[in-house]
Amino acid sequence: MKHISHTPIYYADLFSDFRDPNSGAVVLFSGEVRDNNKGKAVTHLEYEAYEPMAEKMITEILETATLKWQLNKAVCVHRVGPVSICGCAIVVITGSGHRAAAYEANRYIIDRVKNEVPIWKHEFFADGTSEWGQNCDCSSPSHPDHQHKHEHNHAE
Repeated sequence: MKHISHTPIYYADLFSDFRDPNSGAVVLFSGEVRDNNKGKAVTHLEYEAYEPMAEKMITEILETATLKWQLNKAVCVHRVGPVSICGCAIVVITGSGHRAAAYEANRYIIDRVKNEVPIWKHEFFADGTSEWGQNCDCSSPSHPDHQHKHEHNHAE
């Protein structure tokens, strides 16, 4: 299975492959394009990737998660090209015998993909401007930007 998609991602199609009598838990994460960021109206996003490296890295991340959490199945697909508002930019699905493992593995996969895989987000705004965004989850407590914001908020 390819981890990079040039066409819209339909997670219902991917989810249907997770029917497994050994999986007591299936966790689906879908990263959807929202219509605003930092107080500005967003019209759409465009993603670019260094595909050979991205494919290899996502495969390795999935293999690591599968072994660490003893998953029955894991999938991750990231969109490249234009993605409209409410469109799916990334989907991660994990299936496991237990919910804790499925949740933890899902979070691990999305965090590693967003922080490490060579995929770049270009955000387009209603005012005609655009901006290349960070390809990371800056809300993660371990991310330096989050820690800096937290320290800054305490200082006020």
